[in-house]
Amino acid sequence: MKKADIGIIGLAVMGENLAMNMESKGFTVAVYNRTTSKVDSFVEGRGAGKNFIGCHSLEELADNLASPRKVFMMVKAGDAVDQMIDTLLPLLSDGDIIIDGGNSHFPDTMRRTAYVESKGKLYIGTGVSGGEEGALKGPSLMPGGSPEAWKSVKPIFQSICAHVADGSPCCDWVGENGAGHFVKMVHNGIEYGDMQLICEAYQLMRDLLGLSNEEMHDILTDWNKTELDSYLIEITRDILGYKDEKGEYVVDAILDTAGQKGTGKWTGIAALDEGVPLTLIGEAVFSRCLSAMKEDRVEASEAYGRTIKPFDGDKAEMVEAIRQALYASKIISYAQGYTLMRTAAKSYGWNLNYGGIALMWRGGCIIRSVFLGKIKEAYDNNPELSNLLLDPYFKATIQKLVPAWRKVCAKAIEAGVPVPAMTSALSYFDGYTTEKLPANLLQAQRDYFGAHTYERLDSPRGEFFHTNWTGHGGNTSASTYTA
Repeated sequence: MKKADIGIIGLAVMGENLAMNMESKGFTVAVYNRTTSKVDSFVEGRGAGKNFIGCHSLEELADNLASPRKVFMMVKAGDAVDQMIDTLLPLLSDGDIIIDGGNSHFPDTMRRTAYVESKGKLYIGTGVSGGEEGALKGPSLMPGGSPEAWKSVKPIFQSICAHVADGSPCCDWVGENGAGHFVKMVHNGIEYGDMQLICEAYQLMRDLLGLSNEEMHDILTDWNKTELDSYLIEITRDILGYKDEKGEYVVDAILDTAGQKGTGKWTGIAALDEGVPLTLIGEAVFSRCLSAMKEDRVEASEAYGRTIKPFDGDKAEMVEAIRQALYASKIISYAQGYTLMRTAAKSYGWNLNYGGIALMWRGGCIIRSVFLGKIKEAYDNNPELSNLLLDPYFKATIQKLVPAWRKVCAKAIEAGVPVPAMTSALSYFDGYTTEKLPANLLQAQRDYFGAHTYERLDSPRGEFFHTNWTGHGGNTSASTYTA
């Protein structure tokens, strides 16, 4: 009997759809689920007559895999992954490959790669983006881990992933140990930012301009033919046009409290650890936290009785300004995300291909958009680009968008419409493009109360000074460190 090319553990919706995808590309797939009745119902139902080998134990799964064995885990992130690795290791031979396709935190993937390699096996932690449909029809895949494992899984991964118009696969090797899951984490952080920005544009049109769902549906249809052409604009357009059996808009019946699974929070924490100002994505995470305070917000709304100042200008002109502000803010979100990846790559010794990452995100994933092609071009032109805002295309684009961006943020603040992501993006741009920030005063304050020292404009970088500001202190200064 022919052995399977790969095994999948976990037949929830993502695992099942990935299995179907792999089989449809000509691979034989062994499948296992802890609840073995699920294996039988899959093999006898959706997988009937196809090249699947149903397995009722992990031993059976291992026995049915061709060498080097490739085991793809689609289990819940956390302790379950560690437990599954420990169960699998005795069943595998040296050089066999364990793959984690869940949303694992990258430090866990770094630890697991070292552990599995110490046992003579190879490990891959791969980001999988695109949801249920992506898993079935072609996701974006971001693999990292043991470099030697890539040659064995590359034919499968690059067959099942999404492909862009020129046939390029939305999957390539990202880097060592936790690099794949780090890039997926940043992808999810950018996803948080994109979604929040679209929600802010929606609230501006709904509450400031008083537009109907039908009008906004038509506007987003037009936006999706511009630089904003993307999966998230596309689905937002569809959501705004969707009515239930009573003919009522479903979006209006949904409670305004947002959930989160933690990857946006991880991105913010990683940025704080690396000292990178990831302000927009941070605000997107905090906006979800604020939305969850529904009862508090209702009480505060009643206490303050705030109303939004009516808009008395040209609505069509404002809609176009909102589109431009959304695009400008989106550029900032990616600029911040890429800066985080560059900084982390230096910290962890990863050799990331930034243009390649943009290509991986061009198709299959939640943040897929035509805009990513411009990011790929920017890094193809200059692989050492320190910030997207310094690329000629993005510099020219931002300069054109700034007037509308300022107009929208100012009008939102004046009217009382919360736009935390758009305004934080604008503040980042203004700060990044300001030669002299007020941090000289901040350093003086730190030195005054804590003798933390400061550098001087008229002395070389790295030379620190302390002033006895009150005349009562001594000349002893605190030790310096970089936070």
